[in-house]
Amino acid sequence: MGPKWLAWVQQLQAIAQNGLTFANNPFDQERYEAIRTIAAEIAAAHTDMEAPAILQLFAKEIGYATPKVDVRGAVFLDNAILLVRERDDGRWTLPGGWVDVWESPSEAVVREISEESGYHTRILRLLALYDKNKHAHPPSPYHVYKLFFHCEIVGGDAAQSHETDGVAFFEAHALPSLSLPRVTPGQIARLFELRQHPEWPTEFD
Repeated sequence: MGPKWLAWVQQLQAIAQNGLTFANNPFDQERYEAIRTIAAEIAAAHTDMEAPAILQLFAKEIGYATPKVDVRGAVFLDNAILLVRERDDGRWTLPGGWVDVWESPSEAVVREISEESGYHTRILRLLALYDKNKHAHPPSPYHVYKLFFHCEIVGGDAAQSHETDGVAFFEAHALPSLSLPRVTPGQIARLFELRQHPEWPTEFD
């Protein structure tokens, strides 16, 4: 489980967002704005981000608060897995990202793999659905569900993108430095195991 302060931040932000979505009374709206500000200040006290920047992120979230959906593609070649290097932190991850509105998770992961690696893929099965809070990721202001799909290459060639500047396959014992907000070594190790055991059910939580 993540730190207690992170759970408080996410819960307070959700209360504030839901309140601002449905409250009509200006006094109630002010109270929910104050709750959101407190959430940002708690997050700033435990991270290297400033409260105004966190508050700006929170303010972009509108409507009823629900977890975000992040998809990742586990693409294997022999005994190696496909990773891409993120330009923003110089570290490696499974290709993937946020699911867009009007897009299914499987459509999103196929799109993300193509955009970030150059490879065209098809889905074989859903390997795991994880609650990001329950895994060893750095703190995030958002509550996120992470979906890991086993995919196979059907075409394309390795290519960089505006988000990625490296595309390569790595064996389980030789992983590079990972972008921990996106994927953890434990998750990749588990994906190798799940690939080896197609009879195992999809993991969750």
